[in-house]
Amino acid sequence: PALVKSGFPTDRFVFEGFLPHKKGRQTTLKQLATEERTIVLYESPHRLVKTLEQLLEFFGGDRLVSVSRELTKMHEETFTGAVSEVLAHFQKKDVKGEIVMVIHGKKE
Repeated sequence: PALVKSGFPTDRFVFEGFLPHKKGRQTTLKQLATEERTIVLYESPHRLVKTLEQLLEFFGGDRLVSVSRELTKMHEETFTGAVSEVLAHFQKKDVKGEIVMVIHGKKE
């Protein structure tokens, strides 16, 4: 559902699950920054802002990202925009629930 709600290309995507917590995290982000397919990740609420900050660093502020939380539940929310916009949005709130991040692939 998060992939469809994002509005990003669905014909070719890669599911990465959770990013590594420490070892290998930066290497993984550097590799994903060059991925041309849509990227789907899981993230925990307490690491969401940190991950968005790292996306800003490795992917740039203009890359599109969609963050969906609590899908199919009463407090469902999806926020889509440039990494910098999504980061600013989630820095202002206390996030809870299950989170799926969908990142637009790098444009050729």
